[in-house]
Amino acid sequence: MSAPMIEIAGLSVGFTGRGGATLPVLRDIDLTVRPGESLGLVGESGSGKSTLALAAMGYLKRGLRRLGGSARFRGEDMFAKSRTELEAVRGGKLALIPQNSGQSLTPTLRIGAQLGEALRLHAGLPADQHRGRVLDLLGQVRLPDPEAIFDRFPHELSGGQQQRAAIAMALAGAPDALLLDEPTTGLDVTTQAHILELLRDLAAARGMAMVYVSHDLGAIARVCDRVAVMYAGEIVLQGSVRQVLKAPAHPYARGLLASIPRLSDPALPVALGGRPPAPGQAGAGCAFVDRCAIAEPRCRGEHPALAPLPTGDAVRCHFPDRAQMLPIAGQGSASDDTRGDAPVLTLNDLSISYARPGLFDRLLGRDAAAVPTVADVSLTVRRGETLGLVGESGSGKSTILKTVAGLLGAAGGEIRFEDTLLPRVVERRSPDQLRRIQLVFQNPDDSLNPRQTVAEILEQPLKLYFGLSGQALHDRSVAILDRVRLGAHYLDRLPGQLSGGEKQRVAIARAFAAEPDLVLCDEVTSALDVSVQAAVLDLLDDLKRSQGTTYIFVSHDLAVVRALSDRVAVLYQGRLCEIGPSARVYGLPSHPYTEVLLGAVLEPDPDIAPRLTADDVVELAPPARGCAFQRRCPRKLGSICETDTPPWRMGDGGHAVRCHIDLPDLAAVLEPSAG
Repeated sequence: MSAPMIEIAGLSVGFTGRGGATLPVLRDIDLTVRPGESLGLVGESGSGKSTLALAAMGYLKRGLRRLGGSARFRGEDMFAKSRTELEAVRGGKLALIPQNSGQSLTPTLRIGAQLGEALRLHAGLPADQHRGRVLDLLGQVRLPDPEAIFDRFPHELSGGQQQRAAIAMALAGAPDALLLDEPTTGLDVTTQAHILELLRDLAAARGMAMVYVSHDLGAIARVCDRVAVMYAGEIVLQGSVRQVLKAPAHPYARGLLASIPRLSDPALPVALGGRPPAPGQAGAGCAFVDRCAIAEPRCRGEHPALAPLPTGDAVRCHFPDRAQMLPIAGQGSASDDTRGDAPVLTLNDLSISYARPGLFDRLLGRDAAAVPTVADVSLTVRRGETLGLVGESGSGKSTILKTVAGLLGAAGGEIRFEDTLLPRVVERRSPDQLRRIQLVFQNPDDSLNPRQTVAEILEQPLKLYFGLSGQALHDRSVAILDRVRLGAHYLDRLPGQLSGGEKQRVAIARAFAAEPDLVLCDEVTSALDVSVQAAVLDLLDDLKRSQGTTYIFVSHDLAVVRALSDRVAVLYQGRLCEIGPSARVYGLPSHPYTEVLLGAVLEPDPDIAPRLTADDVVELAPPARGCAFQRRCPRKLGSICETDTPPWRMGDGGHAVRCHIDLPDLAAVLEPSAG
């Protein structure tokens, strides 16, 4: 057996609390990862996953310190190395892909220059070979038109495209080990599936070790050999990916699996009750005792050891046999249909373009771009309805939300809120319109002031819109935090002291503090662990039922969209191609692109592989004529798809498909492969 590439032995990490006590974040962690092996780290936000991954490269966030143990890479203790020695290893032979691509991309440098710098520092390639290698890397991570991406700045890419650029940068140095902290969070389903295949192939071909931190158990099932489940800074279950995901022997792992929405099940998932203990509050017994369905007095007083099982797993539980009797599939109920007849939002022939005409264009009276980013989108959203917007990265989903919110000006068409024509830019909207329409961003760092505490962030809308102050302001802030499963002890924290999932919950809490009528949700659950995601979905559904809140819900997670949405609109390159009731669209997708999307969904089961087309390619922009999906369509009819804009085919119950194939023929050809 080969020597470990990464070896963690007895590692404990903590920080000093207000009273001077040492509060542990990681407690006595032992892990090994061998060449060519991929280890998944899963667990709720705050469980210590990212801290452990960063510790493997000898890095701890400010305020944390090593309490004991070691972290070795190729047999060398990373905590014993000097800063210069660490810089020689990090980014080259030991690379990191962070959750937030903004942490690794320099906003003032073009993408090609940034990847070229990585090649210069870590690959030793001659300068005249940089461009060719960069273009190859951009193609590997499925960025459309690598030549164009090469010359773009990070802000000119979508969130998913930025993340793929960060992945390409990490691969530039041909690393021996790769640490991945939620690397596919911002990626659409097809890109995620293809990149995971790429990572699996690289690990096998190069003998590259991987530590994969993720909330997405479908991604873990696809790319990992082994899984370690973390809770309150400890490993509570460790074993093969098949054993851990199909027959886990710990009640916490089974609760996580039950919290996952399934593509085949329209019901809302069941949230895992309670919260993890804060650092230093785990007690003398099992840290999971307060949330465990099979706990006994022994669990509260005796700390369980991480003990081996006959299956080859290791579990930290006094009653693993009884734990295996708990369900791992959710038993939630379907979201109620609370839609009214009155439209809240109406989009009429909405077109949006990022291109802006220069002085010469304006003098000649011509547009800067012949092909807009979003073209001729018409939608109506009724009160109390949830409309899901799905499509690959760059399809215009977030662009539409930002335009509805007034952050981007429309190039054409109109936006109506109830009976009022909305001004195109946010500066011209009334305070009441601003309160009633709230946007929650995909990346919470885009909306949270790093210098403000959570209390100050929540107080802004409460003071502005409701005039609250004093104890009433404090009580309302605590109540809002409770609804997103954060306690009052978070009020004094800064965003930099929160995990990615915790920051996203604060962003959601701030949006709902304004008591809006329409909430624009841009990947609001992508950074959340599965248990908190289930709780947030339940919260959104509860607000819809109790207050008539209306949502436009953008997500790459198609199972989440199915669980929450009444209707689904499918976008490709800013063009609507299918819209209809969720049950109809998911039960029998009637557009070839919808079929491609659903086929790429990852299930939390290592025995279920996605249906991918090996030669499928992404595009930077749609063709100027014909069907937007013509170049990738597996059911292309011929020249008519290249020359004529497809008509809308109307089905039952408001279902519509934009395709040259009519609905009966589509049903006949798609039914054998429909999920």
